[in-house]
Amino acid sequence: MSSSQTTSRSQALAQVLMAACLGVMAVAVFFNVVLRYGFGSGIAASEELSRLLFVWMVFIGATAAYPAGEHMAFTSFVAGLRNHPKALQALTILIRALVILSCVMLGRGAWQQVEVGLSSNSVVLGYPNWLLPLPVLLSSLAIGLMALKELIQNKPMDFDHGVDVE
Repeated sequence: MSSSQTTSRSQALAQVLMAACLGVMAVAVFFNVVLRYGFGSGIAASEELSRLLFVWMVFIGATAAYPAGEHMAFTSFVAGLRNHPKALQALTILIRALVILSCVMLGRGAWQQVEVGLSSNSVVLGYPNWLLPLPVLLSSLAIGLMALKELIQNKPMDFDHGVDVE
């Protein structure tokens, strides 16, 4: 299986997972609103479930956005260095090193939160509290590894990632 097939399959899986999270959140919140305003009582678990799914959805999306080049980028600044390959290469290395450093710091903090959550459960649903910071840890690990791979391969910056620049 080629790298592009793996990427497209992982992108498709991420989109399905995000859609599932969003669908469950929408249904849970809709029924909760209807029950509260229509019948005076709601589903206590709706808010907790929605919060958990929202966190997972955000970090699945952040992880899927990295290889697609859809994170915020200063392409107008960096693209100006196309005629200066040494400066562009140095800036590319700096950017990737900063991404890796950010992922290490984020992952370390997420791991600390996972450890804290190992000994407690959520109030209403009773799921283990380590499930809330887990997507942060996994996302930082995945993005950090992707950035490290790009750094090791000395991959040039991709300016044609399909995102409209305004």
